[in-house]
Amino acid sequence: MTGPKSQSDESPTAAAAIPVDERSDRLNTKAAGIIGLAVMCSRVLGLARELIFAALFGGGRALDAFTVAFRIPNLLRDLFAEGALSTAFVTTFSKTIARGGDEAAWRLANKVATMTALVLGALCVLGMVFSDSLVALLAPGFDHDKAALTAHLTRIMFPFILLVSIAALVMGMLNAKNVFGVPAMASSFFNIGSIIGGLALGYWIDPHFGLRALIGLAFATVIGGALQLAVQLPSLARLGYRFRPDLRWRDAGVKAVLLLMGPSVIAASTTQFNVLINSIFASGLEDGAIFWLAAAFRLMQLPLGIFGVALGTVTLPLLSRLVVAGRMDAFRSELARAMRWAMLLTLPATAGLMMLAEPIISVVYQHGKFTDYEAAQAAGALRFYAIGLAGYAALKVLVNAFYALDRRKTPMLVSFLAVGLNILLNWIFTVRLGWGHRGLAFSTGCIATFNFLLLYLLMQSQLKGLETRRLLLLLLKVAVASAALVAVCAASSHWLLADWRVQLLWIKLPALLATVAAGAAAFAACGVLLHIEELKELIDAVTRRLKR
Repeated sequence: MTGPKSQSDESPTAAAAIPVDERSDRLNTKAAGIIGLAVMCSRVLGLARELIFAALFGGGRALDAFTVAFRIPNLLRDLFAEGALSTAFVTTFSKTIARGGDEAAWRLANKVATMTALVLGALCVLGMVFSDSLVALLAPGFDHDKAALTAHLTRIMFPFILLVSIAALVMGMLNAKNVFGVPAMASSFFNIGSIIGGLALGYWIDPHFGLRALIGLAFATVIGGALQLAVQLPSLARLGYRFRPDLRWRDAGVKAVLLLMGPSVIAASTTQFNVLINSIFASGLEDGAIFWLAAAFRLMQLPLGIFGVALGTVTLPLLSRLVVAGRMDAFRSELARAMRWAMLLTLPATAGLMMLAEPIISVVYQHGKFTDYEAAQAAGALRFYAIGLAGYAALKVLVNAFYALDRRKTPMLVSFLAVGLNILLNWIFTVRLGWGHRGLAFSTGCIATFNFLLLYLLMQSQLKGLETRRLLLLLLKVAVASAALVAVCAASSHWLLADWRVQLLWIKLPALLATVAAGAAAFAACGVLLHIEELKELIDAVTRRLKR
């Protein structure tokens, strides 16, 4: 994708994430490891879904249409549900539990769920009616036939918004009650439903998987959304929650959610506006550009989802609780620790993705109708996207920290600056310098880094310090350790992966995996010698787990 996350595939977590441990009010790496495995499963299935579809349809015109059609409901879901609503709801729900207990929290959940179902149900109907206009807005560079196909697919997939938005609310309730594993696995069921349903329905409609088979993929997306919701409901029921429609919305909790949502929607809308801008630029490029960007962003999301998204998701309830308790020293300490974890695990991933972009894309996507040329184009985008990986991961924590402090307008104002900068950078890199879709990926990475740096400085000022010296020391050590990883990747490029372009999959896949493992081992060894505390903590946690 040309912008952040496609959340149907995105869930909390990571080995570095760090869920709440109520006994110590600290981030719990053991629980985070469980979440990390769940999210890794979801990410791998999401990647499998995309590479299967790429092999069947190629990386050109057909998947450009499907990608934009899926993006339209996805943008609205990110804007109204999994972004603004989810963050506002989890913040308020967590504080309601702390102040009024479970019963008050369940009553709030009923009111918000009822409101969400009615409002987003109406939005789905409107979206289906005005799909043609939405496609014209999001992809003005599409020709008539390509735009008509995209609009048809969009109509089919619009109910997906309602299903995954309710699923996001359920995930928020479970996370606030310290249940992380099942919500993290929920998006795996979305991918399973999409893959199985897409293959079955696509083959039934067109056994040769021509353009008409895309209709099967569209219906399968809705099936996947339903599974993502359904799999979480038993866990919620075991906690004692029973849904009862409640239209009494004149409530302090509902008001708090809406007040939090206002600036959040505006802030999220700027992010989605950036995605819209990128899509407009990409739609005027050659066939396949939109999918190449989506494929590259998908791979960048693997470390982002495993090491970044969870840091924000699982720390939000803890940070909210620490604010309620007035424990600002603990708030500062846990926020700084989470950001160090984000940097520790995403910076080496950035180096690896940039060094191995071509063989990674080739191994993952270059099958069936997906050509060598398309793989090379996607690899170019991946290398530029990786630049913003650490910024994206840290933002997941930092933005939620502002919400926990009720400083929700700050991320909103910063995001306004990002919109203007995104338009300028897109024009410079894509039009002026002629970098094409690579320019859009580079712009996205620059925007993520800019947002993080500015919000970090503002948070540091707000908290009168944020352990910046420890963070800078960590960055220096991680940079040195990453140099060892880069050296391993460079050596492998001259030996193990020297002939990856002409090698069969069963030869280059083991070579790539060996390179990744050797690079990770070199980074870890160098990190241990440099006495990186967070790395030692991670290794100790893994060692204890393996001994059981």
